[in-house]
Amino acid sequence: MLIPTYNNSKTIAQVIDSVLEYSDSVYVINDGSTDKTPEIIKNYQSRLTILSYDKNVGKGNALQVGFKQAIADGFKYAITIDSDGQHYASDLPTFIDKLDEEPNAVMIGSRQLDKTNIKGSSSFANKFSNFWFKVETGVSMEDTQSGYRLYPLEPISKMKFFTKKYEFEIEVIVRLSWKGCKTIGVPIDVFYPEHEERVSHFRPFKDFSRISVLNTVLVTLALAFYLPRNIARTYQKRKFKDIIKEDILGGTSSAYTISASIGFGIFMGIFPVWGYQLIIGFSVAHLLKLKKAIFFIAANISLPPMIPFILYLSFVLGGFILGKGTWAISMDDLSIDFLTMKSNIIQYIIGASVLATVSGLLAWLISYFLLLIKEKNRN
Repeated sequence: MLIPTYNNSKTIAQVIDSVLEYSDSVYVINDGSTDKTPEIIKNYQSRLTILSYDKNVGKGNALQVGFKQAIADGFKYAITIDSDGQHYASDLPTFIDKLDEEPNAVMIGSRQLDKTNIKGSSSFANKFSNFWFKVETGVSMEDTQSGYRLYPLEPISKMKFFTKKYEFEIEVIVRLSWKGCKTIGVPIDVFYPEHEERVSHFRPFKDFSRISVLNTVLVTLALAFYLPRNIARTYQKRKFKDIIKEDILGGTSSAYTISASIGFGIFMGIFPVWGYQLIIGFSVAHLLKLKKAIFFIAANISLPPMIPFILYLSFVLGGFILGKGTWAISMDDLSIDFLTMKSNIIQYIIGASVLATVSGLLAWLISYFLLLIKEKNRN
């Protein structure tokens, strides 16, 4: 158990007492408290591990200090609980029981956020965080801001983090999701004192600004690399015939969605952005809610055996568009070595762009009408 704390002298003893009823492996991380917290936790030094430093750095730093020590002590998991008295230690068995089903998952305590004494700003902040978590990972969660969590420590032991304050709790779950860790919600009870009794160290402007900057970075990385990579890995493990049977012929998507996915895949497979077709394509397909498996199949039109034909047609089309059309293209012109085709690069880019657009539109229209005929015959 990890209990990060900063100036929670009114509640820290209660939290420690309740946690010790369920665990004797408890770490309290004192994040530079200036109230009576150090004196209070000192009374428990024979029953738990105290990690303390003088200067307040932030909750994220406190958690990382706790993770590091727990890993050094040989633990495989860490459960974190806030020291403000909001969470109940009685929910600890709920996390432990779930481990049998999900041994590698990040578990986040899902609070009942429809309580009448929750600030509107808190509810908005959680919905805001949930939205961006889904954009960055593709995973829907009800409560991404809860501090009551279970973390698998093995993947964390190999990671370097960039944030040290509240935003760390966003960074860690997003990056663990990118590493393939499943993220699930675990229902928990929660205590909400009246507004005037709450102790919060969240600074709306500064902390929200840092969270916004972090989300900007994470969204960019997600769309540019991690989401396309993870999706590609998923579909590469599936057999080609299974994708055709399940996603195209047996899927529940509309003919428009399927045909648009095919057309867009053909377009990206030919479009002159060699090496980046899947990264860009998966990002756009995700935003447009196209079928990614179908896009992936169609984009493979640019497999090595097809590349000479794509290059040939691109140069031919580019030549005709530029007014120097000819079907007689030498093999040197078809080289994918940009040093040897430098003089013809504009011709190639123009031709490939036109070829990609025309091919994509034709693939979309043809597949759309074929799917409509299939649906009509089925009916």
